[in-house]
Amino acid sequence: MPEKKSPGPSVKDDELYEKLRDEGNSKEKSARIANAAANTSRSEMGKRGGSSPAYEEWTVEELRDRAAELDVEGRSDMTKDELIEALRER
Repeated sequence: MPEKKSPGPSVKDDELYEKLRDEGNSKEKSARIANAAANTSRSEMGKRGGSSPAYEEWTVEELRDRAAELDVEGRSDMTKDELIEALRER
């Protein structure tokens, strides 16, 4: 297995960055989360986020509106499960 490259000097928490990348998050998202966590404790980071119901609790109309905000292509033909999957990939 190839050795992992360092994410670079701009990432403040290499360990968290690599964990997030392994989970499938983008480089940008992983770096943003890792840097925010490095500025405060990790437990504090979880408290800062907003509160929103899980996508499963949203209506199809609400999911389509959110998908439109994110320019998800084909959203008008997607089922609720497909919309949820597309939004989670963003």
